[in-house]
Amino acid sequence: MKQARLDQLADSIFAIVMTILVFEIRIPDFIGIVDEKTLLNSIIDLFPVFLSYLLSFSLLFTYWRSHHFIESILAKNIDTKFSNLNAIFFFFVGLIPFSSHLLGKYSYSKTAIIFFALNIILIGLSLFKMRQYVINSKTIENAEFTKSENEHANMRILFPVVAAFIAIFVSFFNSSLAILLFTVAILFNLLEKSTKHTFKVIDLFRKGY
Repeated sequence: MKQARLDQLADSIFAIVMTILVFEIRIPDFIGIVDEKTLLNSIIDLFPVFLSYLLSFSLLFTYWRSHHFIESILAKNIDTKFSNLNAIFFFFVGLIPFSSHLLGKYSYSKTAIIFFALNIILIGLSLFKMRQYVINSKTIENAEFTKSENEHANMRILFPVVAAFIAIFVSFFNSSLAILLFTVAILFNLLEKSTKHTFKVIDLFRKGY
């Protein structure tokens, strides 16, 4: 398989999944003419669904960006195993519209939170596995990178995974806090200098030892 074909497939899958997300936001149905207050309250009631859409769209954007870097920049060529790892990654990406809508509709439910968290964990781990394969494979040539660059990249991939693991346990006590953890994880990946500041703290402990 040519590398460009896999890149096109990834773009297509992400574009479709990110578009499907908005289809889950349903317009409120009423019989007859509805007054402004009722319509406004109905839209406000959709806030959890809008929030899950925002979280999921942002999550998919960060993973699309990471995947693009691994597949198009880090890897100079691809092989069959790398293509198969991509298939696993795309499979879990395709579940996001379902897990997102489940979270939006039942944001108070630990079952919905756990399902969404597991979806994030499986996407993150499959992407991490993909990156490690590119780096360690004997059949794939990869671009040069420093130890620091590798650590920062791994941090961006694994931070949402760790946050999702914690959110699972937190969901048994506080669903709002669990959803906040998802938000923090996504913001971490959206902010340009988040890993830089994180490793400044980590380096303080490294120097201490």
